[in-house]
Amino acid sequence: HRLSIFDRQPFRLYIFPKYYYIFVIANKLCKVFFFFYCMQHVLFPGEIVVNEVNFVRKCINNENGHDDLWGKLICTNFKVSFIPQEDPPKQNAHLSHLLLAEHDVALTCLDQVVTVNDAKGKKKVLGSNQKLKFNPTELILYCKDLRIIRFCFDEAGPESAKKVCLAIAHYAHPADLHLLFGFEYQGRRYHERKGLNYIEDNTGGILCILITPVYDCPSDWDREIKRTGATEWRVCSINERYNVSQSLPEYIVVPASLADQDLRQFANCYSDNRIPLWCWNHPNGSALVRMCNVADPIAQKKFEQRIFNAITKSHPTCSEVIKLDLEKSLPNILDIQSAFCKFRQSCVIDPFEESEERWFSCIENSRWLEYVRAFLKQSAEIVFLMEVKSVSVVITEEEDRDLNCAVSSLVQLMLDPHYRSLSGFQSLVQKEWVMAGHRFLDRCNHLKRNDKEECPLFLLFLDCVWQMINQYPAAFEFTETYLTVLSDSMWIPVHGTFLFNSCLQRTQHLTEFAKTKAIPPGEDQSVYFPPVWEWSQQFSAKEQTLFNNPMYVGKSVARVQNGEVKTFKRTKKAYSASVKGSPASVVNGLRDGEGTLSRRVSFMSELKPEFSSVKDVVESPSERFFRDWFSRPFDQQGLLLPLLLPSHIAVWKLFFLRWVPEACIPKGGTVTAYHKLCQLVDEIEMLQCQLKHYKGPSPCITPEPSPCKPHSVQRRMYFNACSADESPSLPDFLTSSFPFTPVGNLCRRSTLGTPITKFLNGAKIWLSTETLNDTV
Repeated sequence: HRLSIFDRQPFRLYIFPKYYYIFVIANKLCKVFFFFYCMQHVLFPGEIVVNEVNFVRKCINNENGHDDLWGKLICTNFKVSFIPQEDPPKQNAHLSHLLLAEHDVALTCLDQVVTVNDAKGKKKVLGSNQKLKFNPTELILYCKDLRIIRFCFDEAGPESAKKVCLAIAHYAHPADLHLLFGFEYQGRRYHERKGLNYIEDNTGGILCILITPVYDCPSDWDREIKRTGATEWRVCSINERYNVSQSLPEYIVVPASLADQDLRQFANCYSDNRIPLWCWNHPNGSALVRMCNVADPIAQKKFEQRIFNAITKSHPTCSEVIKLDLEKSLPNILDIQSAFCKFRQSCVIDPFEESEERWFSCIENSRWLEYVRAFLKQSAEIVFLMEVKSVSVVITEEEDRDLNCAVSSLVQLMLDPHYRSLSGFQSLVQKEWVMAGHRFLDRCNHLKRNDKEECPLFLLFLDCVWQMINQYPAAFEFTETYLTVLSDSMWIPVHGTFLFNSCLQRTQHLTEFAKTKAIPPGEDQSVYFPPVWEWSQQFSAKEQTLFNNPMYVGKSVARVQNGEVKTFKRTKKAYSASVKGSPASVVNGLRDGEGTLSRRVSFMSELKPEFSSVKDVVESPSERFFRDWFSRPFDQQGLLLPLLLPSHIAVWKLFFLRWVPEACIPKGGTVTAYHKLCQLVDEIEMLQCQLKHYKGPSPCITPEPSPCKPHSVQRRMYFNACSADESPSLPDFLTSSFPFTPVGNLCRRSTLGTPITKFLNGAKIWLSTETLNDTV
């Protein structure tokens, strides 16, 4: 909303000379008025402005400053917002967020707030309620989504700059969970509608019913039991009102042969009284169960034997139960956090050219990809036990709230195609992470109280999922854009999915807040915190189409026969002949030529090369199963096993490198294929829509008009098909990090001057950085 009469230019006045100075002064006043008018800031319900400073420069290019933006820096109780004085070059399309503008960052997304004084050579990392003894000339924000944002206070008042820096640091470290913006925002906008989960649009209108179950009622668990055929399991309600365990949901699934009285007795032996949880049932009857370790060996032998007997009885053939301790085979929380910090440092280091020549070794030494591979490997071994051995598997760890969440989710993702759909994957995260009591508040460190508790375990799980999407792109309904958005949603505190350590904590805090602040007396005192699965709270319907994978091969495909639309299920042979997630030359987990690749990997000795084709080694049953599986065509809607050689595990570039200009490929990368596939799928769907409403086999019969909405409203692809008169072309705004890199959101050096750019621009010999700079 700009004043169009100014057109971002001062008045051009043609007046008599004696009135010239009067109008010059008026012109100056108009420019100042226009500047402040452009600085208007739209606030959400419950959002307040804490501090602000004018005439701030946001750094876009560290070398010359030509692309830098001038504007106003605002700190609210929700976000740090920068409002440019002039609009940056308009971009045709990028991911537009309904809660955060292009230059906004949520306070919970801030990892470090650093102030700098160049003249005095001082730098300080600010925390809550700290003092700043120097006037800052720069403010650097290190974000948890790997952005680095820099502001300079060249023209701003020193005191105003100091106050806004202190305000940002203070509100980025809330002392209490109720101080997070989501309580004010959602507490004022929603009341809980029990039994109904609606998606609302921006105007408050209801769009559709949320199809993702949240597993807070027995009916959700009953449907999951029936879907998986777990007839010997039942929904147990002994934890209603959290009478038994404070970290478990109110309703859990247990063996039908175990009575509630026995379960109460068993609960005392486990950490936080966490009764073993049922996760999933295989069609052959084997079950996946998760539980925490028992400290007392005597009690462990006594009660675990009874629980294992009950699990055995639930199996049709009374097969044995295998117990796996994940803490013995997987890295712990501290190791994962350390690996992520090193990996992140390699991806966001500035200037990038200083680490360019040793970048791959830095990535390897961080061990992040090694840990991703370890989780996939452990999950694949459990799949073998359930699929081939037909045995029930119990996975254990100390608290059953970290490693078990990731492994149980990956096992189900490999075995059950339902969880590879969008709604199925969301239900999987809700069931195995949120309801099972993963400590998101501590692991995300929203309150920044204990850095030792922080761990990106959920991000590691999403990285594992991306590895499988990268290997089998047609087997998943959702895209890597969806996974990236899901990860970013952890740092937006307006949803209850990633804010709490348990269901009980969520209930207690919402009830307490409703009584003290949000809801006026006499009204319903329950506050509704919508789950993150209500994507319309963050994105429009157009943006949500970026979640849809155009290559996805679902359970059934529509066809038209004799003027009627029918469905058929493809056979395994038909799948392999049409769409395959891996090349036909994949044998023993190796693509053609990959067996000769040499790669310096320090962990090769620790993790045995999977699915090896060495003939003089006696194969174990699991190795034989993996080799046979990879040697034959697979079903996109059947069992899915990951390729686990080190060369198969790649860097998730869209997430880790999206803010690095050196890694951004203009008009290139996987987005070019995504663009073309979207257009082809959209064209196919338009043809199917026309065939669906075609009546009669005769070509002379005119198709009846469609009673439904125009196809343009129903399109589920972000890029639409071109008309017959238009020539298809690649949009100018596409880059390899689409749709996450809008103009003006990068505060890094340009690619000019880096060794890679100089090499591509004419250097004939690859030399060291110093020699190359001198030579060129």
